[in-house]
Formats: sequence, C-alpha cells, structure tokens
Amino acid sequence: MEFDGTFDIEGVSAEEVWLALSDPVMIKNALTGCEFLVEVDDEGSVDFDELREQAGGEDPPTLPEADPEDIAARAFEEGKRYAALMKIGVGSVKPAFETLVTIEEREFPDMSASGEGNASNSSFELEAGMHIEETDDGVTVEWHAETDVFGRIAQMGQRVMSPVANRVVNRFFSNIEDQLRDVETADSSGLRDRISDLF
Repeated sequence: MEFDGTFDIEGVSAEEVWLALSDPVMIKNALTGCEFLVEVDDEGSVDFDELREQAGGEDPPTLPEADPEDIAARAFEEGKRYAALMKIGVGSVKPAFETLVTIEEREFPDMSASGEGNASNSSFELEAGMHIEETDDGVTVEWHAETDVFGRIAQMGQRVMSPVANRVVNRFFSNIEDQLRDVETADSSGLRDRISDLF
C-alpha cells in the first residue's frame, strides 16, 4: 500500500520544522500510541520487554523549553536504528507493534527511513520519507510511505487501513504543529535565532 500527502504549517521556518521532526522525544510524544522511541544497537536483537521497563522515566524537554543544541545532539542519525512500541487500533484489533526503524537518509531538508514491526498475528514492512519546503506563509512537509502488511490486519484490506493511516498521520502533524506554535509564542528568548544558528 502507498500513502502520501502534504502538511502545511504556518508561521515557522524550515529549520524549526526540521529540528522538531529530527527529535526522537518530540516524535514519540506526537505519535499517539507510541510508548517509547529509543536508539538501539545497529545490529543484533532488541529486547522490547527491557526497553518497556526502562521507558517509565520522565521525557527530557522538547521545543520550546529545550535548548536547540540539546535537541540537535539527540537527533536522529543517518544509519542508526531506533526501536519503538506502537499501539494502533485498526477496527476491533489494537495490536502493539514492536517496531525497528533505520534512518536511511538525513540531510536537510530530506529524511527517509525503513522499518518493520511485529505484533501478535500481524506484521508490516515500511519505507517512508519526507521533504521540507519553505513557503511564503511557513512550511510544507511532503511525505510518502509504502508499506506491506501481513497477517490478521492485512485481511482487513486497504479500505479499512487507509482511514486509520490517515488519522495517525494527521494527528501526528497536528501535534507537531501545536508544539511549533509554542516556539513562535516563546520567541522572546531568541529561540528562533538559536535554532537558525544551528544551520
């Protein structure tokens, strides 16, 4: 299945959106149903039960409270692998997918990733990417994803899954937009200049 779309965010710069979408903490908070999102070793198996136990602590601050340099230091890295536990409701089925994502490319203003996830009786493989473009009013994020789904969820078909995928994506970008609006209102500290200085 293939999905794509654009999302417009007004009153922000491409650099601000890039920093937000490069922050694993902000991504985790913006993804409804994401229990954790952490970097893991490049090779070998991942113990999701152990990661779940470690995930109980308080998240570090994100924009606008966080120092932009701290976010840049923990940002996604090209070639690195990240583990996430994602709970997604598809009809009456609400699996928790143990997911591994590899950042394939990360060079402003483009990022792409590949991943796979498993839950009881279901699994998926994913390739996704985004491009950030500055506009007169703010920023447009162009995104695309191609996924193969197997098992119980696959039996539901695209007619059921497309609305779920669109709901997850729209909620995600709406949450990111809310965070970035806070950056705009908190700019008295020169936050936007400090973000710009990173580029």
